[in-house]
Amino acid sequence: MNVSDVKLLADRLRGEIAKAVVGQTDTVDLMLTALLAGGHVLLEGPPGTAKTFLAQCFARTLDLDYGRIQFTPDLMPGDIIGANIFNFQTSAFALTKGPIFCELLLADEINRTPPKTQAALLEAMQERRVTIDGVPHILSDRFTVVATQNPIEQQGVYPLPEAQLDRFLFKQTLKYPSAEEERAIVSRHGALTGAPDPVTMGVEVVAGREEIAAAVAAVSAIRLADPVTNYVVALIRATRESADLETGASPRAGAMLAIAARARAALEGRDYVIPDDVKALTLPALRHRVILSPAAEIEGRLVDETLTTLIERIEAPR
Repeated sequence: MNVSDVKLLADRLRGEIAKAVVGQTDTVDLMLTALLAGGHVLLEGPPGTAKTFLAQCFARTLDLDYGRIQFTPDLMPGDIIGANIFNFQTSAFALTKGPIFCELLLADEINRTPPKTQAALLEAMQERRVTIDGVPHILSDRFTVVATQNPIEQQGVYPLPEAQLDRFLFKQTLKYPSAEEERAIVSRHGALTGAPDPVTMGVEVVAGREEIAAAVAAVSAIRLADPVTNYVVALIRATRESADLETGASPRAGAMLAIAARARAALEGRDYVIPDDVKALTLPALRHRVILSPAAEIEGRLVDETLTTLIERIEAPR
């Protein structure tokens, strides 16, 4: 598969998801970029903005083995990864796999469970394996987490630890739709009875595991020139030098941003990265990895505004 084929695949995927989900094109593109880059996505937004349904449609179009965990305050790590259960018939312990053994995992309302349970995802997200009673179990090489969370201002939520947030390639903030989009949503979904389902809404499979593997291979061949590499490094280091940020982006953030930029280039049908690829992904790739300084918080500044200022200040290569 070449980059032209990757672009055609992405266009078909967008078309299928658009049958069921109105708008959210930027979110769909970030999810596809993350899949090809081997990353994970955190979706934040108020209830009812199609976060869960979007993940279901995405899994459907790519024929991914889909799993879902509803995170609650009483959820335990074993409920996620599984456990060895004693079988009285065989007088031996047998592994009961948790819902994490899938290809696309929807971690729904991830910040409604305590940090101890959130941490059960750390090894899986970083190394694509889980350890149960000291024995490692390998997950799919395409294992991807799409997590949803409610805004931190809502009651009953636990902030995600920095180590957990750093595992997500992107954090996308979903907002309410425009008036035109909302009319289309009401018109399309208001005619249904019951909860919407990707299959009943006509969402078809556009690719399988072989096509995904071929697309990932195409991304690995994308060229990243030295000036663009220097641009990525300059953006990352600028977050650590800013007086408005108490904590800047990690070296992992720079590496993942570069990989994501290569994936975006392939989705655009190019075999090379341009500065616009990096610039387009910097905000969703860094907004969850940096922390405002106390002075900036007192002044009412926002992370997105601070990062946007940095992005505009760093000169892009030509």
